[in-house]
Amino acid sequence: MRRAAVATTTRTRMAAEEMRRASASAAAAEAAPAQAGSRWARVWPPALRWIPTSTDRIIAAEKRLLSIVKTGYVQEQVNIGSAPPGSKVRWFRSASDEPRFINTVTFDSKENAPTLVMVHGYGASQGFFFRNFDALANRFRVIAIDQLGWGGSSRPDFTCKSTEETEAWFIDSFEEWRKAKNLSNFILLGHSFGGYVAAKYALKHPEHVQHLILVGPAGFSSETEHSSEWLTKFRATWKGMLINHLWESNFTPQRIVRGLGPWGPGLVQRYISARFGTSSTGELLTDQESALLTDYIYHTLAAKASGELCLKYIFSFGAFARKPLLQCASDWKVPTTFIYGQQDWMNYQGAQQARKDMKVPCEIIRVPQGGHFVFIDNPSAFHSAVMYACRNILSGAGEEGLTLPDGLISA
Repeated sequence: MRRAAVATTTRTRMAAEEMRRASASAAAAEAAPAQAGSRWARVWPPALRWIPTSTDRIIAAEKRLLSIVKTGYVQEQVNIGSAPPGSKVRWFRSASDEPRFINTVTFDSKENAPTLVMVHGYGASQGFFFRNFDALANRFRVIAIDQLGWGGSSRPDFTCKSTEETEAWFIDSFEEWRKAKNLSNFILLGHSFGGYVAAKYALKHPEHVQHLILVGPAGFSSETEHSSEWLTKFRATWKGMLINHLWESNFTPQRIVRGLGPWGPGLVQRYISARFGTSSTGELLTDQESALLTDYIYHTLAAKASGELCLKYIFSFGAFARKPLLQCASDWKVPTTFIYGQQDWMNYQGAQQARKDMKVPCEIIRVPQGGHFVFIDNPSAFHSAVMYACRNILSGAGEEGLTLPDGLISA
């Protein structure tokens, strides 16, 4: 056990140092002309130097992370304009008329392959799917995006004041992106909060979505529908009252990363090493994957606050939806597959309850050795689940069976 602990600590330190070198070298390359002759740049200890971020640095970190992917891809900034046609609200309530852009990566695919659009969750960006692009691009035309206000996309001032306005921020910007890309009849996959957005989009624009895949989706139940005695008691404590106050004040985890300054990357690195290393429920990250993912996540989290500020308008404390999807189940118009890791903290029973009211085909698949980030924890089983979900769409190739792949569980 002692040797294992030493090995883990050594890997953690090596990954942290590799991440710091990657970020610092990129920043130094850009800042070198400005720092030439700077006395402070020469004497300030490297450990106390801030690692700046920007859209360009996010895209550069994304490129480094996607260097692991073997499939060719095109990265582009898709112009979605400054507001929906006819709208008096810019994206949204911004004082600027400047156009907004959605960072988009499109992977090489076979001719006539069905289109799969992938939408990330809260606090994430499209690069989180780096372990999935190669396998999925073999069967689909894979397109992954950063939602408005996240990752390498535009980060307008977030001044939404209601749940309705906040939902429109994401749903309408995605629709303008779809128009700009001239897409229709696509498979839409959303993870966590991205699953919430994907479901709300499919409810509003079902004519464009061929199949909906929700991976550990957030937002199916409200606090009243899923009351918790523990949460009620916790809220009554001083810690609970403090956390609830911070939640309602829109204090986000990203603010901690920004506030820590030079120590922000270290915090991100420790989280990655714990979640996808010592506490992983599945396949561990390699040292290279850990370093590149840490570098990428740091830059996406430390950038200007924008989309992250949706949190208190979409969810109440405890991650309960203010407008739960469960209440919309009877309005569902798109065939849907839910995918959950067996150790996912998101409750799959909410999907089971919703299925009772749905009038369209609906399946729930649980993936072993996977938590909330099941596509990172157990990528091969996750890919099998996605292929199975789309078996009727892929059946033209005559390769997909009709039985659930070994290891997957139907719920």
